[in-house]
Amino acid sequence: MTRQFVQQMADGDSIEEVYLVVDKQVRANRNGNIYLQLELRDRSGSISARLWNAPEPLVRSFESGDFLRVKGKVQLFQGTLQMILNQLDRVEPEKVELADFLPHTEQDVSKLYERLCTLLRKLDDPHLRALAECFLMDHELMHDFCKAPAGVRNHHAYLGGLLEHVVTLLEAAERITPLYPELNRDLLLMGIFLHDIGKVRELSYERAFSYTDEGQLIGHLVLGVEMLGEQVRRVPDLTGEPFPHELLLRLKHLIVSHHGALEFGSPTVPMTPEAIALHYLDNLDAKIHSFTRDIREDRSLSSWTTYSQAVQRRLFKGSQRTGSLSDRTNEPEA
Repeated sequence: MTRQFVQQMADGDSIEEVYLVVDKQVRANRNGNIYLQLELRDRSGSISARLWNAPEPLVRSFESGDFLRVKGKVQLFQGTLQMILNQLDRVEPEKVELADFLPHTEQDVSKLYERLCTLLRKLDDPHLRALAECFLMDHELMHDFCKAPAGVRNHHAYLGGLLEHVVTLLEAAERITPLYPELNRDLLLMGIFLHDIGKVRELSYERAFSYTDEGQLIGHLVLGVEMLGEQVRRVPDLTGEPFPHELLLRLKHLIVSHHGALEFGSPTVPMTPEAIALHYLDNLDAKIHSFTRDIREDRSLSSWTTYSQAVQRRLFKGSQRTGSLSDRTNEPEA
């Protein structure tokens, strides 16, 4: 039987399918009756779902991260599709095909990784090149690096998302560094590679995207500095000399300052040209990705998306007609 993917749903569709629960909220209506508000997803996207008058044993029978076989109907509510459920049952993980539920990059991971290796091995600085090689020789770490998402919800939140994000930033840096000769190209490229490497340990991505215990307690900035320290200790085996102290300080600064502001989680603000370049490149890629994803996945029939919590605004989709902006009636020149 063909799977009923979220992205294929339309108003009025009857649904009987298995989905992953990514959010579960127990609420009460005006009369005090309990209902379930769920976010269900598969690899194609997510949809809000409600089950009215939910009995307590059913509410306790599953949690976020579980798989549910649901029956219900899709309806259009305030311009957005939602699912009204009339039945749900927990499904054991071994009975589902995990590839149907975790979104993944549309790019070729092997080609992305090959490009990553090429760029890092072309670094001119011998200490940074040796450091990069220490990371690349850690096959378990790089396996996880290629698999990890860059975020749980908003930031390249799919398998391979971290690798895709880093390679995009490396390519961008390769193009802009000739315009800014004061930037240390090698330092910036190595900082790009390292800035989110702590997410390999911060995030859990085997069944659903969530945070590990050390991710919750420590966060990827501190974890990234720790991982850098682990690999730096191996560099003298390749170079025969200690890793330069100031160079290590600059790399640590790139990691801990890349969020750009104290209120966004960085313990310090960018204080070097490479750090400010990394911050804005990182922010640019994250924001463009969020905008294009929200526009692509929005299910409303309006020319505007529904309000996006990620970017704190609605986004303009424009005409729903097929074709480019140039496919319009020609107007006379002024």
